[in-house]
Amino acid sequence: MRTILGLCAAILAIGGVLIWKSMQLPTLAGAFTGAPKTDISVLIERPKDFLNKTVLVEGEVRNQCKTMGCYFFFSAADKQLRVDLEPIAMNAPMREGRPARVEGQMMPYGDGYQLVASAVEFK
Repeated sequence: MRTILGLCAAILAIGGVLIWKSMQLPTLAGAFTGAPKTDISVLIERPKDFLNKTVLVEGEVRNQCKTMGCYFFFSAADKQLRVDLEPIAMNAPMREGRPARVEGQMMPYGDGYQLVASAVEFK
């Protein structure tokens, strides 16, 4: 009887772990190419210098889209840089307040500019 109960407990534990692992959202989307690292503040202040050039930025995720996580903002001082994830991760995991690494290109967006991601890693 103890053997059967022990076996059932082990099966439940292993099954629970496997279900939990399968439910985890990916923390990496796209492929990093080794683009040069750039400060967020530089991208915000001189976006035209980086148009259509692939850059790497790191920062803390702020104001992430609440419905699907398809965009978020990086902050530098009192200004923000919009990061569009739609091309690589339409349903990105909610990682607001956590660090992220993004590789992408600056593109016009509305009256300003945004970083369109080609790769993202949430830490």
